[in-house]
Amino acid sequence: MSDGRTGVAEWRAVADLHHAYFTGLIMSVVTRRSAGDAAEFVFRVFRRQHHERFLPGLAKLGLTGLPPAVAAAQYHYLSNWIGGVHVEYMPESDRKAWIRYPPPRWIWSGTAICAIPGEVSRAMLRGWHAHNGVSLGNPRLGFVCTKQTVDGQDGLEGYYCEYDHDLAPEERLVFARHLEAPDFDPAKAPVLPVDTWPAERLARAHRDYAMDYVRTALPVMIGLFGPEEGGHLLHITGRLIGMQYGAGIGAALGAAAGGGAAGFADLLSRFFRTAGDEVMARSDTVVAQAQWRLMRDVVDDHPACRLALSGLVEGMLAAYGRHMSVTASADGAAAGGAIWEVRSRRH
Repeated sequence: MSDGRTGVAEWRAVADLHHAYFTGLIMSVVTRRSAGDAAEFVFRVFRRQHHERFLPGLAKLGLTGLPPAVAAAQYHYLSNWIGGVHVEYMPESDRKAWIRYPPPRWIWSGTAICAIPGEVSRAMLRGWHAHNGVSLGNPRLGFVCTKQTVDGQDGLEGYYCEYDHDLAPEERLVFARHLEAPDFDPAKAPVLPVDTWPAERLARAHRDYAMDYVRTALPVMIGLFGPEEGGHLLHITGRLIGMQYGAGIGAALGAAAGGGAAGFADLLSRFFRTAGDEVMARSDTVVAQAQWRLMRDVVDDHPACRLALSGLVEGMLAAYGRHMSVTASADGAAAGGAIWEVRSRRH
C-alpha cells in the first residue's frame, strides 16, 4: 500500500464494496419489506446526510458567498464529483441553476436500477434537495425535478429555483416533466484545484464518500425497523454483497482465494486497513481490529449495526473458500473493536 497506484486501486475496491452494500440495503428493504418502507428509509438517510454534510460542505468548498440556487447546485456538482459520481451543472441565472445526473446512475449501479421504484428516488430528493432552502435560511428556494432515471427517462435532472414568495413544505419539491435541462458546458462548471486534489486524495475521498452512506444508513435502519428486523436486513445484505464482491476485493487487495484460514485472515487485515482501521495480527488466523472507524463518534450507534460488518465478512469468506468459519468477539478488544478468528472446519 505504499505505492500510490496500488493504494488507489485498493481504495476504489473498498469504495465499490461499500457502494454496493448501500444500494443492496435499499433493494433489501424494497424486496423484503415494501417500496413504501424503502422510500421512508431513503428519505431518512438523505435527510440525515443533508443535516450532517450540507452546510459544512458549502464552507469547505468555498460556496457560501454564492446566490442560494447557484450554491446549492454547485455543491451537488462538486461534492458528487469528488465522490466519483458523474453530475452536470448548468447555470441559467443567480436564481436558477440546473443539475443533471446522466446515466449510468451511481447510486443504482448496474442492474439494480431495475428494482428501484420511482417513489424511492423521489424520497431521495425530498430528503436532501427539497431541504436546501431550509438549511440556507431561504424559504423561497425550492427544487424542480424534470426527469427521473428510474422512470425510464434519460437521467435524473432538475433545477434549483429561488421564487418570489416563501414556499410551503409541499412546494419545496415539485415535478415538471415537460421541461428539459440545457446542455452541459464544462467551461461554465466550477473546478477543484488539481494541486490540492491529486489522484490519491480523490481516491480516498471516493472511498470515504461510499463509506459515509453506509455509516449513515446503519443507525437509520436500526432506528426505523428495530434491532431484530433491521439487524437481519443489515446482516443478510452484507452476506449477499460480500459473496458477490469477495473475489474482486481479494484480487484488488492481493489476497487471492486458496490460502486457507491464514490467507483469509491476511485478506481481512488488508481490508480493514484499506478501510482506514487500525489492525494487528495476533496470530496467522486471528486479527485484532482496534476500532470500527466507520461508526466512530456516531451518537446513536447500536450493537446491531455490527451485523452489517459480520455479514460482509461472512460473505467475503464464502467467496474466498469453503470449509472455514469466522467469528468476532469483543473480549480482549479495544473499545469499539473486535477480535476476528478464522478457523478451518476440516479435521
